[in-house]
Amino acid sequence: MIRTKLNEAGIDEAVNEAIVVLLRGGIIAYPTETFYGLGVKFDMPGSLKCLYELKKRPAEKAMPVIIGHRGLLSMLVPEEWLAHLPNEAQSLMDRFWPGPLTALFPAKKGLSEFLTAATGMIAVRVPGESFALRLAKKAGFPLTATSANLSAMPPAVNAEEITHYFGERLDLIIDGGQARGGLPSTIVDATGAGIRIVREGAILRREIEHCLAQGSVQGENN
Repeated sequence: MIRTKLNEAGIDEAVNEAIVVLLRGGIIAYPTETFYGLGVKFDMPGSLKCLYELKKRPAEKAMPVIIGHRGLLSMLVPEEWLAHLPNEAQSLMDRFWPGPLTALFPAKKGLSEFLTAATGMIAVRVPGESFALRLAKKAGFPLTATSANLSAMPPAVNAEEITHYFGERLDLIIDGGQARGGLPSTIVDATGAGIRIVREGAILRREIEHCLAQGSVQGENN
């Protein structure tokens, strides 16, 4: 395992190091805007399987992913669905991406069941300002953003806790110091008619509802 401290390596150098590890199928731990996440490249089933086993994650729990910009959604979501993106989903992405909003979309055919848990849905977000966002932008591909912890244990807030959980079984830890913590992302289901709030987190329900109401008014005025 390699541990890279961000105060010793420049951000760009650390991002490049992480991408090299991801491209060869490795598992990385990296700081997000809240806690630390565990990342593998989204289209490497062997790496995804290793990550599930490492976390002791139940098979019925899907694995969320992050992307650096909205254009990468076509790697995860059917293009015919994106071509007719619901106005509600558009409004939420315009308002809350980058940021702590995870959206459930229809999953593109062929995505690993480690990502979808056989639900037909994929959980995606563009993270807020953080190393995670820099990494996702530079990588140009989706990567997992599951919390750095064993299943049912608290998420890691520093490199020491990550090592306590996983020992030497990770390929790379990007050590950004103490994580800020806070509430998890808010999860919304955009796969059906309208928007359903699955989990209220850093973005409050009333903020979601206000955004959707504004979008409806604007649509009526156009």
